Amino acid sequence: MSGSKTNSMTLNEVRAAVRAIPPKMDFVWDGVDEADQPASEAELKAGLEAVRRGRGRPSGSDKTQIALRVDNDVLAAFRASGKGWQTRVNEALREWLKTNSPT
Repeated sequence: MSGSKTNSMTLNEVRAAVRAIPPKMDFVWDGVDEADQPASEAELKAGLEAVRRGRGRPSGSDKTQIALRVDNDVLAAFRASGKGWQTRVNEALREWLKTNSPT
């Protein structure tokens, strides 16, 4: 068994002890603290889907990851604008292309 041993019970003994807990001792929300409210079935499914999706580019995205060198002050300004700064960089480049030719 890996990990720190915190008691002398075997894995099978722990499983048997958990199964022996009567249903009436299951958690029941008292309705007082919203933070203690159990997640709904929909919230649990949404959480599992978020974990399955993971990080990275959404499916169907037509973006390409590149390495781009920019001045530190430009990068700092965009990062300071908060979450979504990379999208704002993309929008600024797109806006520039409307009035300028890249060649």
